[in-house]
Amino acid sequence: MKPFAVIKTGGKQYQVSEGQELLIEIQPGKNEGDTLELPVLAAHNGTELLLGTPMLSQAATATVLAEKRGKKVLVYRKKRRSTFKKKNGHRQTYFRIRIESIPSN
Repeated sequence: MKPFAVIKTGGKQYQVSEGQELLIEIQPGKNEGDTLELPVLAAHNGTELLLGTPMLSQAATATVLAEKRGKKVLVYRKKRRSTFKKKNGHRQTYFRIRIESIPSN
């Protein structure tokens, strides 16, 4: 079995392995090229599973590759029998990161 880890960031949990790229919510104060320390909930090194209570003492490291914006989400509000209509749009900003290392012991 390939080694993997379960990390937590932005209120979400992701199952990752070394070298994997993924999109996460932007973290304030970080830019392209910076290194992130991500808390690890569980890790599997190929033979045994390590569970944190609630986190492991080691952290996963990742590099920020780019800052990206998601697709536009349109929000439309309307009230019947009146002239109230409101249209609003939102684009979420994400970081594209590459997992450099995960805890292995």
